[in-house]
Amino acid sequence: GLRVLSGAAARQPARRTRRIAPPNRRMAAMEAVETTQMAEDVDEMQQEEEGQASYYHVVELEQHGVSHQDCQKLAAAGFCTVQSIAYATMKSLCAVKGISDSKATKLKEIAYKLVPCTFVTASEELQQRQSMIVLSTGSKELDKLLEGGIETGSLTELYGEFRTGKTQLCHTLCVTAQLPLDQGGGEGKAMYIDTEGTFRPQRLQAIAERYGVDPGCVLENVVYARAHNSEQQKELLKQACALMSEDRFSLLVVDSATALYRTDYMGRGELSERQMQLAQFLRALTRMSAEFGIAVVLTNQVVANPDGMAFAKDATKPIGGNIIAHASHTRLQFKKARGENRVCKVIDSPSIAESEASFSVGAAGIDDAKD
Repeated sequence: GLRVLSGAAARQPARRTRRIAPPNRRMAAMEAVETTQMAEDVDEMQQEEEGQASYYHVVELEQHGVSHQDCQKLAAAGFCTVQSIAYATMKSLCAVKGISDSKATKLKEIAYKLVPCTFVTASEELQQRQSMIVLSTGSKELDKLLEGGIETGSLTELYGEFRTGKTQLCHTLCVTAQLPLDQGGGEGKAMYIDTEGTFRPQRLQAIAERYGVDPGCVLENVVYARAHNSEQQKELLKQACALMSEDRFSLLVVDSATALYRTDYMGRGELSERQMQLAQFLRALTRMSAEFGIAVVLTNQVVANPDGMAFAKDATKPIGGNIIAHASHTRLQFKKARGENRVCKVIDSPSIAESEASFSVGAAGIDDAKD
């Protein structure tokens, strides 16, 4: 151990008595130390990745006889992990250019070996769910309502009129997703797909300052893309998968998921096509939430509810119909209240009872309700 020196010995500089080695021997020793250090760093990184990542990158297939070219084709088509191949249908695999029926069958066999699709007991599933990460919303009451916050590994839909705090919650989650686990964070990056042009990086800076984290680091850890049509919105998910397979993400925001579908498909004649395309987009989001263990938060617009008019319980209803209602695991309705306050109501959830909580929208994002 270290000895504590006292008096004159502590004040005097230590005398160098070791002989200086010749340059070539010195270089060799330094290189050996560097090589050992690099090997230790790689081992640490691998251990960290094993602890964090619950998926295999598609390049893993090369060790099982799949060519490098085929792996690149799969990655370009959005199949960036072995899990995505295991979850895909034969039809979607055969649609990839250069992948024949026999290749698709071989890929499926390898994927099922690496990602076994088997039954587990309810107690095992319970253990897994108890260790599940939840992201804080910024409001204690709202977190209490949601039993900790926004669930990872599932889809959460926020709907309500304009100015009810949907986009503000999305911005707040982009910051809390990066916080340590003991502070209600997800220790990962955030991804934001914006279809309405409402993303504002300066809002993230204000929220970061509230949590006492470096605004510059927060902005570096949020990746953003603007979608201009529904096809581009769907295509962005392929790029999202590629980024998520390379780095640790804990949140994906789509604000809003339905705005572009609402304008790209007009009238009743195109309604069934719209719903089909929307269902495929939501299916891709569900797959990503299961594959990468991320929280997927999507906002939804509302339409006036003509049923019963003045006698209706709610004057508005979310668009997208049953397709989006069934795809969302947790469905939250946002309503305006007095001043800066807003009300969040749980409409549908597999584990949370239907109830309400108040929160406020301010300069630093979502906060506790103001009196």
